Amino acid sequence: MLPPQAERVVASVHIAMFDAVNSIERRYRPYRLAVTIAKDTSKEVAAAAAAGAVLAGLQPNDKEELNAVMEAYLATLPPSSAKANGIKVGQEVAFKFVAERERDGSDAPDAFRPKTKPGVYVPTPITASSMWPNVKPFAMTSPAQFRPPPPIPLNGDEWASDYNEIKSLGGKNSTKRTAQQTEDANFWLITGPTSYYPIVRQLVLAKKMDVVDSARFMALVSIAAADAYIAVFEAKYHYDFWRPITAIRNGDIDENPVTELDATWQPIDNTPMHPEYPCAHCITSAAVAAVIEAAFGSAEMPEVAMTSPTAPGVTHGWTNVWAYADEVAMARIYAGFHYRFSTRVGQDMGRKIGRLVVDNLLQKTNLVDGR
Repeated sequence: MLPPQAERVVASVHIAMFDAVNSIERRYRPYRLAVTIAKDTSKEVAAAAAAGAVLAGLQPNDKEELNAVMEAYLATLPPSSAKANGIKVGQEVAFKFVAERERDGSDAPDAFRPKTKPGVYVPTPITASSMWPNVKPFAMTSPAQFRPPPPIPLNGDEWASDYNEIKSLGGKNSTKRTAQQTEDANFWLITGPTSYYPIVRQLVLAKKMDVVDSARFMALVSIAAADAYIAVFEAKYHYDFWRPITAIRNGDIDENPVTELDATWQPIDNTPMHPEYPCAHCITSAAVAAVIEAAFGSAEMPEVAMTSPTAPGVTHGWTNVWAYADEVAMARIYAGFHYRFSTRVGQDMGRKIGRLVVDNLLQKTNLVDGR
């Protein structure tokens, strides 16, 4: 799956898991619903059943395989009323949530219209996730709630500075980029949920969260990440701003006297197939960082580390959420994908979305049980 589509599924899974376990031990306001439960109901089984049913519901082509995996897992648990009740709760939550997300606009056909003139060739690959600006958000009031101002003027000093920075540092064969910067650029070619959930899962373990608090924390992170994708793709396709490879190969038409073209310039890897502004990696990493900071009350966190399939043999680690997010943002400059102003805007959007989610969803309640 592409990152936005993948995060929609992951967020749906975590929300359903949370609403299921929170129905059993109601510490927090539900995301969507709390179901009636029997006194002896297993939270662990409810979480598993909710996750499995959401996956099967949102991926009907894989339903048979996913159901078989779920049944195999549940078969390892001894029969009991708590198990049976847990399955019932998890599935009830999942079925209702899947019914809601089935109408969220994510399956709309790609209708992006390339800009051209009659008879003039343009590259023909289909753009990525052009329908995402119209997907129903999980927390935001609309996809455009955090739409940023337009990109900076092309005839200004800031454009010239950012253009020349990425032209120098982000080129495939740059002699200005350091070995560490090249490593960071390659490391963060990883995209989507696999680029941040390893960190989040380590924090769950480090903080020794129980089932309910773990489900809540994962749900908050996933909601923020899912809405970050919706917000950033809404802005991307609204402004339709050119990528560095396009700008640098056309540096003579931007009406800026200090941006010289380079007709053969290339970034470190293939440019993602969607508009440049704002930076998607930057908004998702900042949204995740903002949720972690709000949940822990500090930007400092237990040390976490992760590897990347796009930088074999390399491990990166952090003890501060913004050190992590800033590394991600700078890596997109070093890779030749995003201008500095775009990384700043992406991070600002991510912070706002993360705070919105934590301040408004899954708040504590005075209820102490699920009856």
